[in-house]
Amino acid sequence: MERVRALPLDQLRQRTSEKWREYPDDVLPLFVAETDFPLAPAITRALERAVRTGDTGYVASRTPLAAAFADFAERRYAWSPDPARMRSTADVSMGIVEILRRVTRPGDRVVVTTPVYPPFFDLVEEAGAVVERISLRDTGDGWELDHEAIEASLASGARAVLLCNPHNPTGTVHSAASLAILAEAAARHGAVVVSDEIHAPLAQPGPGFTPFLAVSDAARSIGYAIVSASKAFNLAGLKCALMVTADDEPTAVLRSLPIEVEWRTGQFGMLAAVAAFAAESDQWLDGLLLTLDENRRLLGELLSEHLPGACYRMPDAGYLAWIDLSALGWGENPSKRILREARVALHFGPAFGAEGAGHVRLNFGTSPEILREAVERIARMGPVSN
Repeated sequence: MERVRALPLDQLRQRTSEKWREYPDDVLPLFVAETDFPLAPAITRALERAVRTGDTGYVASRTPLAAAFADFAERRYAWSPDPARMRSTADVSMGIVEILRRVTRPGDRVVVTTPVYPPFFDLVEEAGAVVERISLRDTGDGWELDHEAIEASLASGARAVLLCNPHNPTGTVHSAASLAILAEAAARHGAVVVSDEIHAPLAQPGPGFTPFLAVSDAARSIGYAIVSASKAFNLAGLKCALMVTADDEPTAVLRSLPIEVEWRTGQFGMLAAVAAFAAESDQWLDGLLLTLDENRRLLGELLSEHLPGACYRMPDAGYLAWIDLSALGWGENPSKRILREARVALHFGPAFGAEGAGHVRLNFGTSPEILREAVERIARMGPVSN
């Protein structure tokens, strides 16, 4: 299988996206969730064809997107979602807000499992609800949902759980058994689960990935999944995601959304996503997974060699590493010092919740050379001076 190789640094610095424009050129940017790889060939062809023909109008009311995702889910997850129970929108965040607006009332509590993708806090508030933070349980080997705490929250009136599956920033892939327990608890208390599954295509083959809506009848009756090709195929700027349901009541909620929610889907995003979900892109995705597997292992080796005080567990999915630097004594938010002294940009750990104190999130969706240079720069910082 052919690995997907990152582009050279001089080419990457020609990009105009957030990753390559937020900081000066002497900074290695490993913060935001963009990758440094070329597009899958099928996506490039689809976008080139659209430019040549001027296919740049409004997204159509009928597109092949839902069917393309259903085929992808069958091949990759052995799951057969119904295209008739899906609707598209601009991105996963918009899908979360629009669904929460329909299934909660102003002031309702929504559970989020911290540390978690920082916009989750804002999205719940944008929908008019209130965030209830419940920490993931640290097992010593990884992280898992704290079912007792979630059950207690739902029993006391929380109306929804906003789930990150696979989890960002830890890279945890929640097991089918754990997801089934969550679904039963939500169904028991008349709540819903909104599952952000944007990182699902990047689950490594070992742990695999279980879609929330595939685990049980309870999950299907109260669940919403929001999916996108954007993280795996680096398409965030093209704006396309799918809201997916699997039972009549959640499907009715999707159908009640204003048509404008669907018309916000980007035309280029739809075309690129259809190409990404096509079978012809499977080989590229498998090559990417192989590259990311090598990078997550390389990162562990580099940290052991150069920063032995760092605590790092290889993620089961994605290209984001959650690293505890507390033992180095670099403060609550070590990313600030790392940016200032090492000229490496990492995501601020405390932004993910109180559990992020002393932590950083590092994006290893890059070349081994950049990854090595970044860790070596950080290691040269040395101890904090008095």
